[in-house]
Amino acid sequence: MKPARLLVVEDDPVNATLLEETLRAEAFEVTRFDTGAGVLDWIREQSPDCVLLDVGLPVVDGLTICRELRKFSPVPVIMLSARVEEIDRLLGLELGADDYICKPFSPREVVARVKAILRRVKRTGRPPETGLRLDAEGHRATIDGRDLSLTAVEFQLFKVLVDHPGRIYTREQLMDAMYRDERVVADRTVDSHIKKIRRKIAGVLPDREIVHSVYGLGYKYEW
Repeated sequence: MKPARLLVVEDDPVNATLLEETLRAEAFEVTRFDTGAGVLDWIREQSPDCVLLDVGLPVVDGLTICRELRKFSPVPVIMLSARVEEIDRLLGLELGADDYICKPFSPREVVARVKAILRRVKRTGRPPETGLRLDAEGHRATIDGRDLSLTAVEFQLFKVLVDHPGRIYTREQLMDAMYRDERVVADRTVDSHIKKIRRKIAGVLPDREIVHSVYGLGYKYEW
């Protein structure tokens, strides 16, 4: 089996070296950039399996890279930053980051997060053991063959979450997915739809919660 290919974009040489050595010791293939220059072109050409991206980079900052990256690639992104304020965490996630780790960090924690994200990516195709099936054309979701009877809007919201297991979506992101005609709706509309989806899931899967609330951020799907 080929090793997963990781890109580390970190301008602090101590942190970058620590990350690179730790990840290589876990048999990952690692490429390293110390500025944001050329990162997007490299990703386009090389298609890595995961990107560890520092926020405060010279030349092009990490948030800009993440925003531009999401225009052409779904590659998982873990943001690294010393900024611990909630607004920075929200901004990173709203731009499409899959996870966010604050400095100082344990390299072992980063390895664990990388492995978790790579496992989620492998599960995106919905393996048979989950019993979950989505029919995009028919706007139909079933678990073990039992129809959840989702409305069109509920299906669209649920599909966004299911397509990226473990990724946290804000209410704003989910509203954009639900209402593509740019209508103005209250952000609590998402909460109402999530409540209905959970109730329908509980009707066929009473012992498991698969749509999770993430306090202060939004929602995620995880089987």
